[in-house]
Amino acid sequence: MVAVMFMSVALVTLLCVLAYNLAVYALPFFVGLAAAQFAYETGAGLIGAGLVGLFSAGVAFGVLAVLFETIRIPIIRLIVALIFAAPAAVAGYALVHGVTKEAVPSDIWRQIFCIAGGGFVGVSAWMRLATSTVNLSR
Repeated sequence: MVAVMFMSVALVTLLCVLAYNLAVYALPFFVGLAAAQFAYETGAGLIGAGLVGLFSAGVAFGVLAVLFETIRIPIIRLIVALIFAAPAAVAGYALVHGVTKEAVPSDIWRQIFCIAGGGFVGVSAWMRLATSTVNLSR
């Protein structure tokens, strides 16, 4: 019985980490998902659609990371960072809202938690973009 409880806690923790990472990488995830759906609908099959989705998600993150790294004009860097971080903040808000929907009875406190969670995920996405190491000197 104790082993089942520990496995349940480990599984819930793993699902929370997965949901957090998907929220942080919301823009590349949804670009990859849209590309995979398009590829599947045009007859690529499951494996081909999965490969197209993975490739396009990687390209989306790579393009944003390279743009953020190479552009030196602060306002354009801010725009690139917001393009990456805004969907992550919305996904973080929705994630916290889904988790606290039944657990927090007060609407005001639920909104406070959701806004804080969305802000945390948005800032985390911004930091992941800023710390992505792109070596362009090769």
